[in-house]
Amino acid sequence: MENNHIDQQFNEASRLSEEPTVFPGFEKVWTKVEEKLDLKKEKKRMIPLWLPYGIAASLVIGMGAFYFMNKKESVDSFKPVIAEDTNLRGPVSKTDIAKIDSTITNNIKKEKNTVKPIEKLAANATPEPAKSSDQVHQPVISEYQSEKDKNDAIFSSRKAGHQTDINFIKKKDTSESTKEIEEIVVTALGIKRIEKSVSSSNTITTTTLNGLPQSMVYSSLQGTVQGLQITASGSGSVRNQGDNIMNNNSVGYLNENKIMIRGISSVTAENKALYVINGVVAEEEVFKSLDPNKIESMNVLKGNSAVAMYGNKAANGVIVVTTKSLSGKEKRKLKKLQKEIDKQKQISPVTHYDESYDAFVENPFELTHSQPLSTFSIDVDNASYSNVRRMVNNGQVVDKNAVRIEEMVNYFKYDYPQPKNGEPFSINTEYNDSPWNPKHKLLRIGLQGKNLPMDQLPASNLVFLIDVSGSMDAENKLPLLKSSFKVLLNQLRPVDKVGIVVYAGSAGMVLPPTSAFEKDKIIEALDHLQAGGSTAGGAGIELAYKLAQENFVKEGNNRVIIATDGDFNVGISSTSDLKTLIEDKRKSGVFLTCLGFGMGNYKDNTLETLADKGNGNYAYIDNMQEANKFLGKEFAGSMYAIAKDVKIQIEFNPEYVKSYRLIGYENRKLKNEDFVNDKIDAGELGSGHTVTALYEIIPADVKSDFIPKENDLKYTKSRSSKEFGDELATIKFRYKRPDGDTSREISQIVKNVDDRISSASPDFKFASSVAWFGLVVRNSGLITKKDLSDIENLAKQGKNKDEEGYRSEFIRLIESYKAIQK
Repeated sequence: MENNHIDQQFNEASRLSEEPTVFPGFEKVWTKVEEKLDLKKEKKRMIPLWLPYGIAASLVIGMGAFYFMNKKESVDSFKPVIAEDTNLRGPVSKTDIAKIDSTITNNIKKEKNTVKPIEKLAANATPEPAKSSDQVHQPVISEYQSEKDKNDAIFSSRKAGHQTDINFIKKKDTSESTKEIEEIVVTALGIKRIEKSVSSSNTITTTTLNGLPQSMVYSSLQGTVQGLQITASGSGSVRNQGDNIMNNNSVGYLNENKIMIRGISSVTAENKALYVINGVVAEEEVFKSLDPNKIESMNVLKGNSAVAMYGNKAANGVIVVTTKSLSGKEKRKLKKLQKEIDKQKQISPVTHYDESYDAFVENPFELTHSQPLSTFSIDVDNASYSNVRRMVNNGQVVDKNAVRIEEMVNYFKYDYPQPKNGEPFSINTEYNDSPWNPKHKLLRIGLQGKNLPMDQLPASNLVFLIDVSGSMDAENKLPLLKSSFKVLLNQLRPVDKVGIVVYAGSAGMVLPPTSAFEKDKIIEALDHLQAGGSTAGGAGIELAYKLAQENFVKEGNNRVIIATDGDFNVGISSTSDLKTLIEDKRKSGVFLTCLGFGMGNYKDNTLETLADKGNGNYAYIDNMQEANKFLGKEFAGSMYAIAKDVKIQIEFNPEYVKSYRLIGYENRKLKNEDFVNDKIDAGELGSGHTVTALYEIIPADVKSDFIPKENDLKYTKSRSSKEFGDELATIKFRYKRPDGDTSREISQIVKNVDDRISSASPDFKFASSVAWFGLVVRNSGLITKKDLSDIENLAKQGKNKDEEGYRSEFIRLIESYKAIQK
């Protein structure tokens, strides 16, 4: 018969499904068991020590067995199973077998019609996310896949260290002719390791660099990718750093210029901060292990305050951490620490920034009969005022060493007359009451530079030296710098030329000297600049001066304009080395202008040194208003020198002057014998520039607490000076022409008058109010009156016309400072 094998299988199944006969005597045995259970007495039992551990171990083993049983069941469930009918008894008829056979055949045909091939389903179906955790963590394999396909799928899901997404067909109970594939995420067995990296994605194409000079290529790449330094391969400054440059590295070529890319380490063992946790110095690992939720507060100390408290080990800053739930002893220790921190903040106000200022002591009073001469170099810088303005407007405590009173006073223009008789400047004096010390007097000395019309200005050979290091990557640095230089470009004529040199890890020329007529080309070069890398300022200075000298214009305006935050850290970077470098470069006849930008890491002392020693001037650009003032409205005075090495020496008459002191100019004082020494460098005066100096004088008939103690002299006797009439003092000036080496001298007499502050000129009142404000901010110990309201009233009296609004701004600055002092 055709279905004999089916008949045999069903007979065998029927035989196996019959219930077995109970063995004889079963009831008797069970009765005795029940009697034993009923008569059993309860006994007090002691729980063995090993019992809990045994139970725990049993639970673990049981759960493990249950897990693998479930795993086996989940796999076995996909195997074909022959159903057992326990209701069948006895032999199966031929009719039943035929019915069963027909049913099975029909079911198979039905399944063939409803299930499509896997390939077609995979092509047409839309994945839907898995809906259960079991579907997420285990592969679901179609019943209709071959055994080989199952094994391949399981193997691919077990590749160590990978996360695999495998889409399998899952059978659904549905009458629809199409099937949807559910998305099944299969993770690798074992520990999953995920590596993360931080990177920036920037694409540099040939279009980006198209049209740029070859020398601009690497500077255009510089800063595009954070964490990489791009330099010209073989650069001298790179080699001098002792970097390991592997010769077998593949070197890229772009327009035949070699480009070197290397990583930059931001934190090393040498520049890590010191960690102090709850008043105790701790290791970095302890800090990293702290629970963030348990941190009460965190402070960062930098600069002098950090070093003063913890010594040189805190040179890179201190991170002070306070946690919650402190003991009484820890609280007392922290309270003591906080007092010390507050004290250091007062001593070194700049604690949240890494700004650098040279410390100096204000000029003392001198006795006239023992020291009648006072000599100093003029100073046309005005950086201190705009920098102090920035600090006050930001609500920041002003570092007293950032306050240079002569630069604050010289920020403003005064109404001095133009020079006559062919002299480059006029000399003006005014003698009146001192507003901050009653009974003292104040002598104002003013120089007015000759105004040269724009069409009479000599041709300019300007080299922009621009810092594009990583520290310039801030809105108030490189972007502001670019906008500021565009203001300067608007003042230039076709006869003027501009070259651009940049420096970061090394220095390079971005734009050769180009006529200002091609302004669009110069602006394009500026716009391509980006910040990134270290700061090789010394190398930049060398290259900028070299370019200026190669294109030197005889009897022209040859000048390097450096724009930076002053944070040099590669090559020549110390103040003393920079001083030596710039003193050598000034012999070339090239002048220097320093423009400071930014905050936080601003190095005022570096830029001041460069300007002082390099025949230069110095301004701090904190906003576009300042850029328009210095590089726009005051362009001629800032860029064109009409006299250099200008020195002032004043001799006071002891008949009327008991004691005196110079207000400001602490960094510009000279020895008396330097006045006639033409080798000694001094300040420059620009076209239309004004320079103002103030002397505080204690008259001969006035008693003052500030008069120095006199020494009794045996051999030196003061001679009478009445023969000089009403001469209070004699002022002498020496200067050189911009292209000259020999100085000329002029002099002027100052008369002794008894004027009162009420009759003083508006310029005298305003200049006095600015100096007074600076003395208060510096917390001078040589003034008695410190009321800011008095300063404000005096400034308002000296406001005068104020067409540009700068004096009004100063009055608002006093008001702002008053607010932050409350």
